Amino acid sequence: MYLLNKPKPYLMAHRGNRVACPENTLAAFRRALDDGADIIETDLHVTADGEFVCIHDATVDRTTDGSGPVAGMTLAQLKALSASYGRPEFAAERIPALAELAALLPADVALAIELKTDRFLWPDVVYRLVKQLTALGVRGRTVVLSFSLARVQAVAAVAPDIPIGWITLSSPWPRRGPQLLGPFWPLLLLNPLYVALAHRRGQFVAPLDPLPDRRVPFFVRLGCDAILTDNPAATAEALRRAGAR
Repeated sequence: MYLLNKPKPYLMAHRGNRVACPENTLAAFRRALDDGADIIETDLHVTADGEFVCIHDATVDRTTDGSGPVAGMTLAQLKALSASYGRPEFAAERIPALAELAALLPADVALAIELKTDRFLWPDVVYRLVKQLTALGVRGRTVVLSFSLARVQAVAAVAPDIPIGWITLSSPWPRRGPQLLGPFWPLLLLNPLYVALAHRRGQFVAPLDPLPDRRVPFFVRLGCDAILTDNPAATAEALRRAGAR
């Protein structure tokens, strides 16, 4: 996964800028783009009527003024909820559809989608996701991620050209197969050779560390390909201090 004319490590906005704005909202994604994000990361669920929406949890309870499972609601029902996360100044924010996020992305910004449900094991859901990514013009700059290898492998079986990523909290060794690896950052302390080994196989490493600023110099020394962050503005400044911008 390479972005032309952009220096590594890439700045990956975790659910947008979720410090300045409610997570996984258009406001958060716009703010992250303004902050200079190279990759927008989001979470994907499937609605009752088969639409793809950007929300982390399986229910709407934490981030909206509603209650209930995402999978039990239609897109219209979800759009009736405020996704303000209790912040009055963002009361008008709604849960975005994948298409709305894709429409925001400049041509030189990539999309990282974490698949949050086993519905992405269903062939019809995967086919529709791939079809939509193609129609939206972002298929060539999208990576699909999950803690579940089976979910991303289901996408690879349908669209082998779409890179897949595996996130892990426990494995200190790079796993063969996925093009992107997202190890929980302490695993890089347990195995300082992790990034070098992954690079020997042509794999891309983006540590799981949404609050990375203190560790940015460490990640830069290791040669990490992307830095995940809840606050892209602050992490961009940390990258500048580390001489990586």
